[in-house]
Amino acid sequence: MRKYLVVANWKMHKNTNEASSFGAELKKLLKDISAVEVVICPPFTALSTVKSVLQDSQIKIGAQNVFWQQEGAYTGEISPAMLTDVGCEYVIIGHSERRQIIGETDQDINNKLMAARAQGLIPILCVGETLQERNQQRAEEIVKRQLCHDLKGVELSGEELVIAYEPVWAIGTGVNARSQDAQEMAKYIRKLLKELYNEKCAEKVRILYGGSVKAENFLSFIQEEDIDGALVGGASLWPDSFAQIVRLCANG
Repeated sequence: MRKYLVVANWKMHKNTNEASSFGAELKKLLKDISAVEVVICPPFTALSTVKSVLQDSQIKIGAQNVFWQQEGAYTGEISPAMLTDVGCEYVIIGHSERRQIIGETDQDINNKLMAARAQGLIPILCVGETLQERNQQRAEEIVKRQLCHDLKGVELSGEELVIAYEPVWAIGTGVNARSQDAQEMAKYIRKLLKELYNEKCAEKVRILYGGSVKAENFLSFIQEEDIDGALVGGASLWPDSFAQIVRLCANG
């Protein structure tokens, strides 16, 4: 039985004071929740603050990005060891905004996955198609290409990887994929994992949905067999709205 996972991706939002206030409030709201694993991914500048505020709770922290080298002359980058040093257990890798805006390649993402796993971090690997690719009936082709390239050489037994299916056309647009569409892709991703690894591994990997996730639209998603939680963007910026999504999973 896979445990539900809800991840807050704050993106480039919140200073340390705002992050501290959020953490304190969320702790109160989720103090009775243990059936769902909760991870907060603040900006790098707020990682230590959030970790400190959440230290006596079950809520974990993760980072939004990582570099593949452990140290060196890489201005502006953060190593896997630096993330574990401040208490990170998870790291988001391959988010569509980094693929689309920053220009990250599948090779970059593969390098990051390898480095993160070597440091003991659990990657949250993001995959998904654009609207044009979906309209061209190429969604599965794109996701297969991403997974096969991104996971090349990455050893897994299952629990040390999370995959977030995020249709690019549904991120920050207010447009949501239907739960049936998300389930079809999640089932396809699990099938690919079985081919790349084995059935036992594929059944252990948690698959999240990400794409304009809100409490009002997410109930149908967690009722799908292969969807194990959410990667939440905008709705994770307010403790109340984020806690509502966590509670949906807890009651699901």
